[in-house]
Amino acid sequence: MDRLVIAADKLECIELVTRVARAIDRCDAELLQTLFHPDATDDHGIFAGSAEEFIDWVMPVLAGMKRTQHIIGQVLIEIEGDHAAGESYFIAHHAMKGPAGDVFMIAAGRYLDRFERRDGVWKISHRQAVYDWSSETALTDKYDRADPGPMTFGMRGKDDASYAHLAGRGVPAV
Repeated sequence: MDRLVIAADKLECIELVTRVARAIDRCDAELLQTLFHPDATDDHGIFAGSAEEFIDWVMPVLAGMKRTQHIIGQVLIEIEGDHAAGESYFIAHHAMKGPAGDVFMIAAGRYLDRFERRDGVWKISHRQAVYDWSSETALTDKYDRADPGPMTFGMRGKDDASYAHLAGRGVPAV
């Protein structure tokens, strides 16, 4: 198979992984649905079922958190025709309420994804989360979010600055 075709296929799969992280962190269920095949499945350990059920489950979980940020590390993709397997390292940061006050929880592990190209389009057909370690401490966010001054803070949903930016509305005219 042509190396450029394989590279393009791998890049499409990697982009799916990064878009899932974006959809989760922005709490964008609509985007998240576009990344999985309709019959896709998900196994996060504490949840296992269809990707659609995962989305219905995870959005309220995320709503109970102040902020999240999923960092994707090295990604290995193995392509075989219209099927691919991937291992993507992640570090997921969660700012959330704890029983004794706000906490900062980090979970690290890997996503084991199966990708399929159907009708020329790559999407995820199965995701399994594998957890390697976690840590929790008191949340010490020092930003004044009530009075941000010149700073731009990330937001949940489509009001986040990245949506306008990626749509070309955040690019200054030359």
